[in-house]
Amino acid sequence: MTGSNEFKIDHLGIAVSSIEEALAFYRDQLGMTVTHRETVGAEKVHTAMLPAGDARIELIEPSEPGTSIGKFLEKRGPGLHHIALKVPDLNASVEKLKASGAKLLNEPRPGAGGHIYVFVHPASTGGVLLELIQE
Repeated sequence: MTGSNEFKIDHLGIAVSSIEEALAFYRDQLGMTVTHRETVGAEKVHTAMLPAGDARIELIEPSEPGTSIGKFLEKRGPGLHHIALKVPDLNASVEKLKASGAKLLNEPRPGAGGHIYVFVHPASTGGVLLELIQE
């Protein structure tokens, strides 16, 4: 994990109560295009991806009550949930973070679009939930 050129923003995750309601703004008013929709069973969310330059906006809606996204919405309301960075070697990044004492929320696993990812707790990142994705 050296050199800032090795990292790219993959997406910004935005928690929403309803993807359809959020699309009324992002798609219908702003003119963005939805390129991918998916339900991620392991995370209990519905997602919609909208390209924004070299990155994407990911709208995230809870698929059932009591999920982490549902709890986020109850506590904070809709808004920025996480920032996702692509890393060239996810396993090396995870090992370095573990060795430095960073708090990870999961082991690397498949998520939306089949990407392998891990979340880093906001307590380790200065207050932002960070998702690292294997490039």
